Amino acid sequence: MTLIRERDGKRLHIKSKLMGESLVSRSFIDELSIAPQKRLFPDVNILKIGGQSICDRGARALPAIIEEIAANKNDHKMLITTGGGTRSRHIYAIGLELGMPTGVLAKFGNSISEQNALLVSMLLAPFGGIKIGHDEVVKLTSYFVQGCIPVMHGMPPYDYFAIPPAKGRIPAHRTDVGTIIMADLIGARKCIFIKDEKGLYTGDPKKNPDEGFIPEIGARALIEKDQDDLIIERPCLEILQNSEVLESIIIINGLEAGNITRALNGDRIGTVIYKE
Repeated sequence: MTLIRERDGKRLHIKSKLMGESLVSRSFIDELSIAPQKRLFPDVNILKIGGQSICDRGARALPAIIEEIAANKNDHKMLITTGGGTRSRHIYAIGLELGMPTGVLAKFGNSISEQNALLVSMLLAPFGGIKIGHDEVVKLTSYFVQGCIPVMHGMPPYDYFAIPPAKGRIPAHRTDVGTIIMADLIGARKCIFIKDEKGLYTGDPKKNPDEGFIPEIGARALIEKDQDDLIIERPCLEILQNSEVLESIIIINGLEAGNITRALNGDRIGTVIYKE
């Protein structure tokens, strides 16, 4: 690239479209021409195993889910992520009582999610399960060639740099967000959230059995509905809406046998939230 010195003779630039531009300028970003985002692993499915919904149930839920994931190993490439669950809520409560900032709470949640990743990877070990870190995503091809099922914790690595939410101090970007960010990063084939409910409802069906089931909805429409409660972390909707490579996410009840297989095979099941 050509080196260009500014007119005042002080700074030397590399000639490029971004030379001397403000990266916060809306007009510049709107006019910037870029290549379409590359889908790095378009044949890989990301499956998130819920913390409170699945992992915390222990032997009543995990073994059957592990077996179903293993049964799909030869037909589908899968990257597994894990939630934190009740233990993360416990440490959040203690941290809030002691006045801890959002970044410290996020660090707490990170460690709990990683415990569940270790748990799931050990259960999957006989079938090729292997626990990996976030920076090992570049090794996915090698893991799949070796017949592995990689497992990573779902908490995004904001850690001490977690963004304070508008209200309270509980991190808004938790394991659902980390999962969909990873799906966007690799250009995943499918992004499936394994929960303990059929999918999205108008409210929490555990608290009110009369809540209506929502089989399909657009991300923007769901944002505008501004429901009091959701089965997925709210920032996921904006991330999906802004993604260049994700068309939808799927929420299924993993406690019902065969649902994981149906979702991987493309059957209509659970709730589909799509990009509008």
